[in-house]
Amino acid sequence: MEDQKDRIAMQGPVCPMPLPHEEQIILGHGSGGRLTHQLIERLFYQALGNPVLRRAEDAAVVEAPDGSRLAICTDSHVVKPLFFPGGDIGRLSVCGTVNDLAMMGARPRWITAAFILEEGFPLAELERVLASMQEAAAEAGVLVVAGDTKVAERGGADGLFISTSGVGWIPAGRQVSARRAQAGDALLLSGTLGDHGMAVLAARGELALEGDLRSDVAPLNGLVEALFAAGVEVHVLRDPTRGGLATTLWEIARQSQVGIELDEASLPVRPEVKGACELLGFDPLYVANEGKLVAIVPQAQAERALQAMTGHPLGRQGASIGRVQAEPAGRVLMRTAIGARRVVEPLSGEMLPRIC
Repeated sequence: MEDQKDRIAMQGPVCPMPLPHEEQIILGHGSGGRLTHQLIERLFYQALGNPVLRRAEDAAVVEAPDGSRLAICTDSHVVKPLFFPGGDIGRLSVCGTVNDLAMMGARPRWITAAFILEEGFPLAELERVLASMQEAAAEAGVLVVAGDTKVAERGGADGLFISTSGVGWIPAGRQVSARRAQAGDALLLSGTLGDHGMAVLAARGELALEGDLRSDVAPLNGLVEALFAAGVEVHVLRDPTRGGLATTLWEIARQSQVGIELDEASLPVRPEVKGACELLGFDPLYVANEGKLVAIVPQAQAERALQAMTGHPLGRQGASIGRVQAEPAGRVLMRTAIGARRVVEPLSGEMLPRIC
């Protein structure tokens, strides 16, 4: 019973065992956590399931007629507010798509974008979003090659929604998948946790949060290339977005059927984020990131991988945060600062809606 109370306290103000929702969508279905997985398995896989889709990776990997492999992904962005410290919906849409491709070891090349605009949306704000998208695309080395625009009646779109899709090619020899984690592997994280989610929450202005809370939203393909350039055999790459690091590791543990152990003392969290989370009762493990990645590599190559990571501008605060074990398969454990171990569950409900 005490262990259960501890887990609830660590997750913050979410419902640890949400009631079943069989007839309508709730916000928790968009959390990226347990409810999202249940929705996908119950409805989307039943209607659209196929071997490629059911692999449940950040991007689909398909083979072109010439034998080369392509990564393809799609994403939608409904962040509120549209502009926040460190980014905006335009930068978020490009970086999110680039990062999903990069997490498969792909080199992102092309993006398409669809805009759903609400009647009355200021053109000056749209220009600002588009300029931010172009800046992010140039930073990532990708082109926006196609798009679509629709206008919803006033009150029908909350200003602006953006959907993006991306295509990249995977160089020969790269085999990256959430199913490739192996017992004995090292677990690396490229930087501090929770920056994006807390920056978006602070930008809403409802809680008067203070301190330098800025989103980490950034394209990660350059950091991924630095790992491969160092000769690292990368088994798994994931960016811990919705549901945070805890949910991402839970997904990897399930897909690879391994156990993952985290070292609490090694988890990097900025003081401003830690303070805001403590004030609100949140756990940084469950707060979204948009410019960080998890890399799982052979233990023998962990030091080389960490050097490559910390040598890149987006990985300077990288750290080794745990290890992969054979047991308990499909579970994530935390070794706490006092030496105890506890179970880390995925996000159950919705902590911070509309953050990406």
